[in-house]
Amino acid sequence: MPLTLPEFPWDALLPFADTARAHPDGIVDLSVGSPVDATPAIIRDAVLAATDAHSYPLTAGTPTLQEAIVSWFARRRGVSALSVANVLPTIGSKELVAGLPLWLGLGRGDIVVHPRTAYPTYAIGAELVGATAHAGDDPADWPEGTKLVWINSPGNPDGRVLGIEALRVAVARARELGAVIASDECYAELAWDAPWTGRATPSILDPAVVGEDLSSVLAVYSLSKQSNLAGYRAGLLAGSSDLVEALLAVRKHIGLIPPAPVQAAMVAALSDDEHVSVQRERYRVRREKLQRALTDAGFRVDRSEAGLYLWVTRGTDAWATVAELAAIGILCAPGTFYGVAGAGHVRIAITATDERVDAAARRLRASSN
Repeated sequence: MPLTLPEFPWDALLPFADTARAHPDGIVDLSVGSPVDATPAIIRDAVLAATDAHSYPLTAGTPTLQEAIVSWFARRRGVSALSVANVLPTIGSKELVAGLPLWLGLGRGDIVVHPRTAYPTYAIGAELVGATAHAGDDPADWPEGTKLVWINSPGNPDGRVLGIEALRVAVARARELGAVIASDECYAELAWDAPWTGRATPSILDPAVVGEDLSSVLAVYSLSKQSNLAGYRAGLLAGSSDLVEALLAVRKHIGLIPPAPVQAAMVAALSDDEHVSVQRERYRVRREKLQRALTDAGFRVDRSEAGLYLWVTRGTDAWATVAELAAIGILCAPGTFYGVAGAGHVRIAITATDERVDAAARRLRASSN
C-alpha cells in the first residue's frame, strides 16, 4: 500500500497565490526561499568543463571535492579536525533530512526530535519509518527513546541562531540519550545580526562545542542559498567518520550519487568566497528594505538573526495575515506550515528580485496609510 502522508502544505496557498496574481502590478512572491539571482559564472564555467561525464561518478565525491569540503569547513566554520573520512556530498539537503531516519535504521518506538518551529521535512522523515516525531527546543525535555535529534541553526523559518553554549548543551543531552544529533546549517553564511554579522554562524562541529570528539554528531549544509545552486541539488554532510562511512555504504547501495558536473560545481562554489560575499550583500539590501516596510506597516520582526526569511507578526492569526497580504499582491507563508508554535507569524522570504522587493515595500507602506 502507498504511504499515507500529510497534504503537501504549499497546496493550501494556491487560492492566495491566485488572489495575489490578480494585483494590477502582478504578484510579489515572498513565500518560497528559492534563489532568483544568476548562478555565478565561476560555477557555471566549472560545470561546462565537466560535461564529458561518461563514467559513473563517485558516491563519496571526487578527491578534489572531498578536500574542498574539508577546506571550506576549516576556512569558513573554524572546524579543522575533519579529514576526507568525515565528509560526504549529497543530492541537496532535503533528501538527507527526509532519509536519515531510514538510513540510521530507525523505526516504530523510536523518537525523532526536531525544533518546535521547524521545516516540516524533519517530521516527514520520522513518519516515513513509523517513528514518532517530537517537537522540543529544550534539551532537558527531550524524551528517553530519542534516537535522532535535529537542530536547525540558523533556523527555517524563524532565523534563530544557536550559540556555542546552546550547541554544547544539545550535544551533551543527545549523547546522554544515545542519540545521533544532526545540525541543519544551510543558512550559515547568511548572518545579519551581531555577533555573527558578515561571518558564518557557529557549527555543531566547532571544537568549542565537541572538542576533538565527533562521535554521534553530523552537520548538514546546502549550497543552494550561498551560491544560487538550488537547481543543481548540491549539498553535503560532515561529522562522525563512523556515521559517514555507514551512510556512504547505504548511498552506494541505492545509487544516491551527485552527478559529476554537479560535483565540479561544488568544488568551484566551496573554493570561492567572493561570490558568497556578493550574494550576501544583495540579500542584506533586500532584507533591510522589507524589514523597514513591514515595521512601518505595523508588523513586528521576531528573531530573524540569519537566513533568507523575516519571521513577522501583527498579533493576528497567520492565515488572516496571509489573506491580507495576498489582497495587496504579496504572497507569504503562514507560520502554521512550521508547527503550532507559528500560528501567529508569517514567513517573508527575501529572495525576490530588487524590483519585486521595491514593489512589496511600496504596497506595504500604502496599505498602512
